[in-house]
Amino acid sequence: MTDPLNHSYYAATADDWRPRAFDGDLACDVAVIGGGFTGLSAALACAERGFSVLLFEAEHIGFGASGRNGGQLIPGLRWSASELEGAFGRERADALFELCWRDNRVKARIAKHAIACDLKAGHLEAAWTPRDFGAMQREAEFLAKRFGYESDMIAKADMGAHIASPLYHGGIHDGQGGHFHPLNYAIGLAKAAEAAGVRIAEGYRAALDTAKARFVIDATDHWIGDVEPDLGRYTVPIMNYNIATAPLANADDLLPSDAAVADSRFVLNYFRLSADKRLIFGGGERYSQTPPRDIAGFVRPFMARVFPQIADAAIDYGWGGAVAVTRSRLPHIGRRGNAFFAHGFSGHGALVTTLAGELIAEAMAGTAERFDVLAGLPSRPFPGGQWLRRPLATLGLLWYALRDRVG
Repeated sequence: MTDPLNHSYYAATADDWRPRAFDGDLACDVAVIGGGFTGLSAALACAERGFSVLLFEAEHIGFGASGRNGGQLIPGLRWSASELEGAFGRERADALFELCWRDNRVKARIAKHAIACDLKAGHLEAAWTPRDFGAMQREAEFLAKRFGYESDMIAKADMGAHIASPLYHGGIHDGQGGHFHPLNYAIGLAKAAEAAGVRIAEGYRAALDTAKARFVIDATDHWIGDVEPDLGRYTVPIMNYNIATAPLANADDLLPSDAAVADSRFVLNYFRLSADKRLIFGGGERYSQTPPRDIAGFVRPFMARVFPQIADAAIDYGWGGAVAVTRSRLPHIGRRGNAFFAHGFSGHGALVTTLAGELIAEAMAGTAERFDVLAGLPSRPFPGGQWLRRPLATLGLLWYALRDRVG
C-alpha cells in the first residue's frame, strides 16, 4: 500500500528488512495482530518463554505510529507521578512508578539485541508559561522526595544551554529520557523476534479467529476498532504531523545538549536532532483524518515560531499519522479470556508500548501481577456511539487547544 502520509525521514533511512516468507501454517500458541512496538515486543517476549508465535501485520513492520512518531523517549505516563498517587494511592503509585519510570525496557532491548537506532540520552520538557514551570518544580521535588528520582530544573536564564529559543520559561531535564530512530527500533525488534523463532506474516490482514492459536494479542492500536469494534469505542484518532529539515550547519546551536524537547502545551511542539543533524519537528494537530495538502507547509509555522533563525530552512520530509487517544490519556490494557489487548497510548507510548508487550507475555506465562498494574488503569469509552463519538471528543480537545492560545 502506498501511503501519502509516510514520506518520512525514518522510511528513507530505515535498515534493510525482508521477513522470511510466510509458510501459510496458522497453527501456533500465540497469534499477535499488529507489527508495532507492542506487538513486536509481545511476540519476542512470548517466544523467549517458549511459546510458538505467529505475528500478522497488514502492511509492513512499523507501518503505524511505531514507525512514524517523533522518536521521543519520555519516562512515565501522561499523568505525573503526583497525580497518580493522588488518584490511586501510595501503593499503586509505587507500582506504576517502578514500571513506567524505572524499568526502561526499550534501553534493555536495544542493549540486548544490539539494535542500531541512533539512541541518545536526555529529554527536556519546556515550560510554555511561568505557571507550567512552577508545576514542574513541584513535580521534581515530589519525584526526588518520594522516589529518589533525580531530574534537573532549568531556569529560564539557563535554557540556552539546551535550546536556542526565547519562548520558554524554564524546563525540567530528565537524563533517563532520550530519543531514537523509531522505525529502526521496530525493525530491530522484528529481527530479534525472528531470531527467537517468531514467524512474521506481513501484508496479511488478520482477525481474532484467523490463527489456530491458544492465545491472541491485539496490538493494532489506532486500528483496534477494525478488529474488535467495541474496543474501538475507547479511543479517538488525532492526526499528528512531522517534518525533517535538510541537514543544518547550525544544528548544534539550536539544541546544544542534543536532548529531545517537548513543550508543556496541550497541543504541544516536540522536536529533536537526527543523527545526521536534521531538525525533526512535530507541531499542530488535526481532528480530521484528511491530511493537509502540504504537510511541510502545515508544520513550518510552528517550527518558525520556536526557531525563527531557521524559518526558511529547506524541508526534505513531511509525514503524519494517527495517535489513538483515550479519555483519560492513559493506556487501555486488558484481557478477555484468551485474548489480550493494549492500545490508546495517547502520544506517550514510545517507552510504555515495549513494556506493555512484555507484561502481556508475563501474564500469558502465568505471572499477572505486573500486567494487572497497567490493566487496572481507569478506562471509559467515549460517549456518543459510532457516529457522535469523534465529534464530541473533538469538541473537548478543541477546548483544551483554545486554552493554549489564551494563556
